[in-house]
Amino acid sequence: MNIRVADSAGFCFGVNRAVNMVYSLLDENKKVCTFGPIIHNMEMVRELEEKGCYPVSNLDDVPKDATLVIRSHGVPLEIMEDITNSEISCTDATCPFVKKIHNIVNKESREGRTILVAGNKNHPEVEGIVSHCKGEIFTFNNHEELQEIANNILVEKNKPVSVVAQTTFDTKEWKKCLKTVKKVYTNSKIFDTICNATSVRQNEAQQIAEKSDLMIVIGDRHSSNTGKLYDICKRKCNNTFLIETAKDLDLSVLTSAKSIGVTAGASTPARIIKEVLDTMSEEIKSSVTNENEESFEALLEESLKNLNTNERVKGVVVSIDPTAVYVDVGRKQTGYIPADEISNDPTVLPEDAVKIGDELELLIMKTNDQEGTIMLSKRRVDAQKGWEELESKAESKEVLTGKVTAAVKGGVSLIYNNVRIFVPASQAAVSRNANLEELVGKEVQFRLIEVSQRGRRRQAVGSIRSVLMDELSKKREEFWQSVEVGKEYTGVVRSIESYGAFVDLGGASGMIHISELSWQRVKHPSDVVKVGEEVKVYIKDINEETHKISLGYKDPNSNPWEILKRDFPVDTVAKVKIVGLTDFGAFANIIPGVDGLIHISQIANKRIDKPSDVLKIGDEVEAKITVIDFEKKRVSLSIRALLPQEEATKDEEVTVAEIPAEPVEETVKEDIPVETVEEAVEEAPVVTEDAAPETPAEETTAE
Repeated sequence: MNIRVADSAGFCFGVNRAVNMVYSLLDENKKVCTFGPIIHNMEMVRELEEKGCYPVSNLDDVPKDATLVIRSHGVPLEIMEDITNSEISCTDATCPFVKKIHNIVNKESREGRTILVAGNKNHPEVEGIVSHCKGEIFTFNNHEELQEIANNILVEKNKPVSVVAQTTFDTKEWKKCLKTVKKVYTNSKIFDTICNATSVRQNEAQQIAEKSDLMIVIGDRHSSNTGKLYDICKRKCNNTFLIETAKDLDLSVLTSAKSIGVTAGASTPARIIKEVLDTMSEEIKSSVTNENEESFEALLEESLKNLNTNERVKGVVVSIDPTAVYVDVGRKQTGYIPADEISNDPTVLPEDAVKIGDELELLIMKTNDQEGTIMLSKRRVDAQKGWEELESKAESKEVLTGKVTAAVKGGVSLIYNNVRIFVPASQAAVSRNANLEELVGKEVQFRLIEVSQRGRRRQAVGSIRSVLMDELSKKREEFWQSVEVGKEYTGVVRSIESYGAFVDLGGASGMIHISELSWQRVKHPSDVVKVGEEVKVYIKDINEETHKISLGYKDPNSNPWEILKRDFPVDTVAKVKIVGLTDFGAFANIIPGVDGLIHISQIANKRIDKPSDVLKIGDEVEAKITVIDFEKKRVSLSIRALLPQEEATKDEEVTVAEIPAEPVEETVKEDIPVETVEEAVEEAPVVTEDAAPETPAEETTAE
């Protein structure tokens, strides 16, 4: 007797993914419920109920402290929107292939195309697909129903059509329907969305059924894909039976069959398949072979072999999703790598770490013979290989490059060649007060300072600081070899004090005194520069003994006194703006950064009691520059020099005694410093209206 078990029998990718999501939540001791049965297999549903996972049919039935899992078939769009707008904690286990159909239908319908869906309109998957349509949509379950839609509805409207299929639709029926679509709708767009696993499963079942005189299909009677398998096998082998568990097996039909074929639906757990095969084996009680002449016991052992934990295997990546990578390890069990077992770097996404078709060396973490799954680890194999290399570098003190993945208690953690390395806070940066969070996600250079292993405990400690200090020492040496007064640098402002800003020049640091930040008066350095800002400076002075560097920041070409010297020599007539008034005169701005004093005697060609009788702040007047003292930074102005002269009387003579020692409380522009006014008063000479003062009262500009 020959027995052939389909290689594709059992959980498909989407079902396996959904069930694993539920198990993961249960392992975390979370309360779990599913929207409807997680898969169409009541045996599986009952088993999950025993573990504490219950299906619900209404969102109101979801406990507040439970996580709701969306089954692999998906749910209608309006339900997902209700979940999003609620406070329900939700994990979406919708098969990625089903979501792909949702996106196609949404996009095509928005473009004004009529949607045709090949599938059972009452199936949850099809109900979900239909809900994503934004226009006209029709479903058909076979060629006849499609023909009816075409003849009675769509041909008359002559609308563009897009066609999709339920992931488990009968491939033979699909091909038949496509002929009609292409014939009737020349403007149709066809999307073959039948899952590849479904096609493989159906084709394999058909091939086995053609060569068997007894066909056993294992699966839930409510499962759409199991029903399709039964129909396909029945067409090729009249002696076909659909069973849900081993209890449904009619043992009497086994002994009369010479060749038996076995397949199972995509939602059939591996343990149920194993129970059926074990029951068949006990009943037959004789050696049977499959078409490859292997013994039934050997076939069963090979297909459902329980691999040993901690054994290394090689696997090929067959699919990837955000939570896991699925691999073929050449066994009946489904191999999967949880996302946190792919890489030691938690920021690495599964799709970035591996690609479909990659062959990986993996470590078996856990086997579940009942479910037919193997949990695998890539990161542990990679870490072992990385550790072996790390040990060889422990004594070399060479500079290595790794990525900082987290700021942890007492330091940071980085990854080098898939090995996690701890860097203490004291070794993470040059400054002990550095913000270690800023290192996370960055590539850094480091040295190993400790590599040890005690039993299974491994420890690798590194130092980023030692590399930084070497670099800093080298930069310092290069800096002091080339530094000279007047040399320009581009640096970064590292800190600011009330008296100046400290700038990192790369190898050394210097200070810009507050007086060097601007030609105009500055209240605080932060008004001009900010921490972290890149600035252009030049070396103003160097203390060779203390290695202290004074920096210049102001542009010499914009020195207002140099501009005054060049463009406004003595006797120049300039248009000035009154910016302050006192009893003894008026202050006027000549150019930005330079103000001059118009003494009361130089405001008019006749005696006036006070400047405010003639001038007010904001007035623009013409005045003649009479005296410039570049050393003391003072300028005297005269309006009177530009007016017709009148003979002065002796009574108009002004003496220094008549000028108040303190400035009169007159309206004065706020940005004129008090000391400037005081200096002008103290140094005001004895003048008369007939002659300009020998030493003019002058204004002190902003330092």
